[in-house]
Amino acid sequence: MTTHTRNTQTVLVTSASGKTGRRVAERLAARGAAVRAGSRTGTTPFDWEDPATWAPALRGADAVYAAYYPDLAAPGAVEAMETLGRLAAEHGVRRITLLSGRGEPTAAAAEDALRTAAAGGREGERDGAGVELTVVRASFFAQNFSEGLLAEGVAEGELVFPAGDTAEPFVDADDLADVIVETLTADGHAGLVHEVTGPRPLGFAEVAAEIARASGRPVVYRPVPEAAYAELLTGFGLPAGEAAWLSALFTTLLDGHNSSATDGVKRVLGREPRSFAAFATETWGGGS
Repeated sequence: MTTHTRNTQTVLVTSASGKTGRRVAERLAARGAAVRAGSRTGTTPFDWEDPATWAPALRGADAVYAAYYPDLAAPGAVEAMETLGRLAAEHGVRRITLLSGRGEPTAAAAEDALRTAAAGGREGERDGAGVELTVVRASFFAQNFSEGLLAEGVAEGELVFPAGDTAEPFVDADDLADVIVETLTADGHAGLVHEVTGPRPLGFAEVAAEIARASGRPVVYRPVPEAAYAELLTGFGLPAGEAAWLSALFTTLLDGHNSSATDGVKRVLGREPRSFAAFATETWGGGS
């Protein structure tokens, strides 16, 4: 059983305007934490592309939620995690929860870089214990269909993606945020890696059917090859290099190795994760 720490701790939430950052910040504030909502344009400036903004945001923080943009598998992520870990240790941060990618070997390398750098600590602080690190690994969010890259196509009745017939145990971002907040505010998670998923895997055709059921309008899934999806992304204005990288990442993640569900949500929160069907019903409102 976990023991909760004092609620008056100061927590830096990076990417605080994103899917998970916004939810984590809201939940921490509800628990009484002093939240620093770090973003490019927020009250606490924090830009992953500008390391000069990191130290001021970390100064005086007890804990950090690190959600690296665009992804821990992206070029430069390892170096960014090394710098973040070193700065966190130098500024007396006691706890970091890192959002990572499930089944991403390059993301695991970034995890290791942060773990090594943060473990050094600052001389004379915490008896050399360094910063407590917890890693929460997730892959596809249910909210990607309502808030993210796929939302526009879903709204128009067509779900286009390079997923073939692979199934994915989509995790609800609200469940993920609850897990992250628990690891930031409760003892007993230091050094652990939690892999979180929804309760069961679904194929993208099943996802489209669930959205259609909940919304009361047709939604169909159209699988496309990796190159075709990259071309589609460039049509939406993404630079060609970024579009190719993102499409390749999706193809890699959806080769079947992430298809099994885990009990990560239940182990941390003591309850089952929300199903995609329940998420769809709440989000699309039965045809409203």
